[in-house]
Amino acid sequence: MIVLMPSETPSNLQCPQCRAPLEAQDAVCPACGANIMLVTLLAESQWLGRAKTGVLGGTGTLTTGNLRPTSIEQLVPRLGDFLLAQGYITEAQLETALNRKREAGNSPRLIGQILVEMGAITRETLDRVIARQIIELQNALLQANRSLERNVAERTAELESAIARLTELNQLKANIVANISHELRTPLTQIKGYNILLAEEALGPITTEQREALTAAALAIERLEKLIVDLISYASAARGEMTLSLRPIKVSDLIEEVIQNMKVMASRKGVVLTSRLAPDLAPVMADADKLKWAMQQLVDNAVKFTPGGGRVTISAAPDSRRVRLSVQDTGIGIAANRLDDIFEDFRQLDGSSTRHFGGTGLGLALVRRIIEAHGARIHVESREGRGSLFAFSLPTANLTTEATAA
Repeated sequence: MIVLMPSETPSNLQCPQCRAPLEAQDAVCPACGANIMLVTLLAESQWLGRAKTGVLGGTGTLTTGNLRPTSIEQLVPRLGDFLLAQGYITEAQLETALNRKREAGNSPRLIGQILVEMGAITRETLDRVIARQIIELQNALLQANRSLERNVAERTAELESAIARLTELNQLKANIVANISHELRTPLTQIKGYNILLAEEALGPITTEQREALTAAALAIERLEKLIVDLISYASAARGEMTLSLRPIKVSDLIEEVIQNMKVMASRKGVVLTSRLAPDLAPVMADADKLKWAMQQLVDNAVKFTPGGGRVTISAAPDSRRVRLSVQDTGIGIAANRLDDIFEDFRQLDGSSTRHFGGTGLGLALVRRIIEAHGARIHVESREGRGSLFAFSLPTANLTTEATAA
């Protein structure tokens, strides 16, 4: 809204910058393009600062509350230098004004006021110069904002394109992994079948040395099967094909099954595998197969990185309306600055670990996907040389509709 100065009416409004005539509804000066709202507000502030009557005190400042109108001169940085550069004052006049300002101490005297008092410049010229510089600053700010907005828009478009490309590449990678895994599974099944036939002497008697070789081959086949299952599971999760079949699960039965499946591996390594369960645990809502797989992966990982003579413990305890499941080991531990890395796809902490302990680096990444699909978050604590703890909490089952748990 345009505020009329005492000497102005709708018929003689003028642009503060170029003095061109204005209409009351003009938002921009048709002659110079000045922002009329801005310069009008500045003029209003100037007029309020000069007024001697009404709500203003004799000093030209508001007496109601602590409000003080901002002088338009305060909106202009280094006004004296600007006036000097534009040829309105001389260096001597500026130096004199600066000395008087310093002599004033804490008195709120502005350089423009001092120059007017000295007669170096008129008030009208000062106001016009200030309005001009403010408009120039505003235009520079608008241009900078437009440039920034343009850069942000361009960068956003680049990021969106990069994200789309990465998504496409991840999808392609998942498809390749799935196809290769399925191609590997078929011949491996045949190898496993013939290995069993040979071990059972269905194709003829074998020697002790041959049986030992077949046992070693069976272990290698088992390891390959696990790797292929990991790859297929990863491909399905990466394509967003992971679905859950939730039902009440009895935690003690699940953990007992995990221990039975993993005790041979732990025994081979010389690691003690135990459980610690709170009594009367409520069933949890979960996908039994995927939860069992995730727990077995955690145990497998714990046994793998625990030296012989160490211990791996599976625990379950109430946690408010949830049940907290955890796998703790006394293994080599993980450096604090590497804890986030272990959940990344195809990531192991270093090449020596990969060669020494084996694996694809997918186990924990898939475990996290499964746990998060259940609406939970997996938490890890670890100290190098002391072991690690992986834990998560699942909601208890609503037994008002399910009287028994599987």
